[in-house]
Amino acid sequence: MENLGILMSLFFLFSFSTSLHPSSHSNLQNHCLDDQRSTLLQLQHHLYYAPNFTFSSKLDLWDPNTRCCSWKGVTCDALGHVIGIDLSYQNLSGSFHSIFNLHHLQRLNLAGNNFNTTLFQYGFGKLPNLTHLNLSASYDCYWRNDQSFASFDPTLKLEKPNFKTFIKNMRSLRELYLDGVNISSQSSEWCETTSLSLPKLSVLSMSGCGLTGPFCSSLLNLRYLSKLNLDSNPISYLSPKFSKISSPLVSLRLVDCNLSGHFPAEFFLLPKMQRIDISDNSRLMGQLPEFPINNTLEVLSLQYTNFSGSIPASIANLNNLVELDLSDNNFNGSIPPFHRSGVPNLASLDLSWNHLSGSIPSSLFTLSTLQTLSLGYNSFSDCQLKLDMFLQLSNLTRLDLSNISLLIGSHNKIRTLPQLESLYLRSCNLTEFPEFIKSQNKLTDLDLSNNRIHGLVPNWLWKSTLISSTLEILDLSSNAIDIPNQFPFDDANSSFPMLISLRLRSCNISTFPAFLKSQESLEELDLSNNQISGAVPNWVWKKSLQYLDLSNNSLTSLDQFSSNQDSLQIPICNLSHLWRFNASFNELSGSIPSCLGNISSLEYLDLQQNSFSGSIPDFGGATQLSTLELNDNKLEGKLPRSLANCTMLYVLNLENNTLHDTFPLWLGKLPVLTVLILRANRFYGPIKHLENNFPVLDVLDIASNNFSGHLSIKFFHATHQLRSLKIGGNKLEGKLPRSLANCKKLEVLDVGKNMIHDTFPNWLVKLPSLMVLILRSNKFYGSIHFSGDGNAFPMLHILDLASNNFSGEVSVEFFQSLRAMMVIDGNKSKPSYVGDNSYYQDSVTIVNKGFEINYQKILTLLTCLDLSNNNFHGRILEEIQDLKSLHVLNLSYNSFFDSIPSALGSLTELESLDLSFNKLFGKIPPQLTSLTFLAALNLSYNQLEGSIPQSNQFGTFLNDSYIGNPRLCGVPLMKKCNEVGSQMLPPKVGEDSWIDCLSVWKVVLMGYGCGLVIGFSIGYTVLNEFGNKWMASFIRNWNRKRRRSM
Repeated sequence: MENLGILMSLFFLFSFSTSLHPSSHSNLQNHCLDDQRSTLLQLQHHLYYAPNFTFSSKLDLWDPNTRCCSWKGVTCDALGHVIGIDLSYQNLSGSFHSIFNLHHLQRLNLAGNNFNTTLFQYGFGKLPNLTHLNLSASYDCYWRNDQSFASFDPTLKLEKPNFKTFIKNMRSLRELYLDGVNISSQSSEWCETTSLSLPKLSVLSMSGCGLTGPFCSSLLNLRYLSKLNLDSNPISYLSPKFSKISSPLVSLRLVDCNLSGHFPAEFFLLPKMQRIDISDNSRLMGQLPEFPINNTLEVLSLQYTNFSGSIPASIANLNNLVELDLSDNNFNGSIPPFHRSGVPNLASLDLSWNHLSGSIPSSLFTLSTLQTLSLGYNSFSDCQLKLDMFLQLSNLTRLDLSNISLLIGSHNKIRTLPQLESLYLRSCNLTEFPEFIKSQNKLTDLDLSNNRIHGLVPNWLWKSTLISSTLEILDLSSNAIDIPNQFPFDDANSSFPMLISLRLRSCNISTFPAFLKSQESLEELDLSNNQISGAVPNWVWKKSLQYLDLSNNSLTSLDQFSSNQDSLQIPICNLSHLWRFNASFNELSGSIPSCLGNISSLEYLDLQQNSFSGSIPDFGGATQLSTLELNDNKLEGKLPRSLANCTMLYVLNLENNTLHDTFPLWLGKLPVLTVLILRANRFYGPIKHLENNFPVLDVLDIASNNFSGHLSIKFFHATHQLRSLKIGGNKLEGKLPRSLANCKKLEVLDVGKNMIHDTFPNWLVKLPSLMVLILRSNKFYGSIHFSGDGNAFPMLHILDLASNNFSGEVSVEFFQSLRAMMVIDGNKSKPSYVGDNSYYQDSVTIVNKGFEINYQKILTLLTCLDLSNNNFHGRILEEIQDLKSLHVLNLSYNSFFDSIPSALGSLTELESLDLSFNKLFGKIPPQLTSLTFLAALNLSYNQLEGSIPQSNQFGTFLNDSYIGNPRLCGVPLMKKCNEVGSQMLPPKVGEDSWIDCLSVWKVVLMGYGCGLVIGFSIGYTVLNEFGNKWMASFIRNWNRKRRRSM
């Protein structure tokens, strides 16, 4: 027994020693249980290798003649149970159901594969020990029996089961990665569901999942939560309890979440926090706190948010800080005194695009660890920054000093500058190419755009013995440079650099640079806004091109041999990698190359403002197309039904062609179509309706066509996301659909110039965002009534009711309802426009006596009230003085009577006032002379009397402002105030309006002019010179005849 005891002791001692020996541990790991092995082989049997979503072959991942625990991606425990599977990014498809027979599984990573949603139906609850799950970047697809794809969805959708059911039995889960998995159908419930179902969670990564708010506070109180990534979800806002956090957070990412409000400063001070990235939330405000000296932050990125205030000096003492990005914000004050002892590890510093002032502290140039430094686009007081200050930054590889005046200094002194890889000197007032670049042997990215450089580009910029052996990206835009056709390199080892990106926008060049012939690696080429004419040489069309911008030139053809080739053989057809092509604003004619519709990589195509003719080509092969702009051409025929295959289409602009088709209801199934512009074509017929059409449509502009019939009530139920709706200039009739009241985001509604027969749509008054309402030239009738509760039209700036059959008195409640017209916007120095944050820039046409003004952008501070050519009567009430922000007021062609209210003198912003063709009497109130912005005045054809006021703007108005008032006297009229004049009768019905029609000037306002908002004096007439002279002569003769009758 004693010997047996000794033997047992030796056995256990041997077992313990071998368990510590690596080779023994490896032997145990290689042990493989048969049931685990067979399950893995069954899994392999049901999987396919499917790169780029095309079936390739059965999977041959593992060798069945070896132990399963040694297989790639497989991890076993000491007993041979499979506890980990990593098949990430293997391009696998097929059935994964065998995995759920591995009941000891703890870690499962299937990210970056292609499987259908049946994976979720097997139930991850069958894996009770699962602690780590990664299904990120996966795709939803399934195969036919012939091994070809039956369907493909760009993202995996979690619908059946829903998210709550999916995670409810995974209470042991510690790390969950679902990046890119679509759970939008339960998007508002994700937060509470996660908090309640996964109490042990330490890492949650769910970027791009379609999650919405609110962001619940319970998630941030999970006991173990240390890393949270919710990038690219429209969460929109943070709850007030967001700052009450008890989780031991180390990393927080909320990039591009459309956040607004204030970000709690408490997050920057959490005791364990190392990384915060909340960039790309332009409406998110906040301020930086004072940081304690023991703060643990390593990475802080607030790029493109709306933080403001000063940058605290204490930030320069964060010992652990490696990366600080505060770019694109509203920080002001001076740069903190960064120094080596305070931030010894700082490698990246970006303070660009702020309002920082003062001097750049010299201590900044002692940070030897800096690799990236961006200071551009601020308001530093340094008149000129000396480039030799950067000599000490020996590790610097990226430098951005854009919009800072530089003092280059002598070449000998600065030749010891650090060897940069990227150098950005945009808008630095440079007048020549800096010669220190000669010594930059590692430079790959050089930006010298928007300077005052002129003359020939020096040969040394291209020589491979200097920078061109590495130079890949070059931007010389907005310089008056000349590019030689030949480069006389003087040694055999010199040659032109092989560029990847070349930008020569606005360089005043007139020909395609000859050196492009050798650029076989070029992926990006921008030659826009130059003076290049003629045909595009065939050697420009490099097969490697992905981005090509030739817009705003005078090009006439995309193929120099176009007469000899059909549209499928021209060189552009060989650009199989092209994703963005812009040839807008040229003189191109003929048919649009049909091969453009077959380029599968094409995402953006802009051919607007040319003379292309014929039909729109088939775009069935351009399945990635997101933006298609073919407006302002001469295209005809029908819309190609193949556009229905462009499921990524976001913007479709076909304005101002001669297309002849019915309303393209079939486009309504496109899931992301946001902007649809069919204005000024020959579309016809009724606008029908189908369920679930246009789910995300933001802009619909179908004005100036031949649509007819009644508007469908259900159509606006489906398109309730609309922000801008323009259906004017058609033949629509009936009533205005009440379902428009469901469009809570509506900002612009233009139904003018139709045959709509209805009462005033007071049911629109509650729309919270409506800024522009155009009802002109319809058959609206009746009086206008409001409840008077003060909540009507809270944002309305432009109301045009002209040329209808409205009647009755204009009530006090009417003026009180126009609350947005009562506030003067004091921020005139920084104007904003309707639709500023979207692709589509709203426009509006306002008609006034003698002017038809087309605003290509609508200033949010422009206010206009037009009630002209109706049957309103009664007095003009004193309450009109409350509309203090009015710029245009037109009450002409009505039956208003009594005197002109002196209260109009309170409308100090008024620039145009038309009270003509009413029954107003009495004197012109002298208070109107206080309207110092008044540029147009029409008081003609009333019964006014007395002398015309002479001060301020009234000294600029001509006879036409007062004619038809026989009892008026004084300048500018011929009648003096001591004379008695004869009665002047108004013209016959239609006579004056006919003259008005002929004398209308169409003034195009490009934006915010200097001085007045309307700016009548700027613009151009579209009447030709002959027409203008004839019109002036006709009016003079007509007025002469009338004066003879006086």
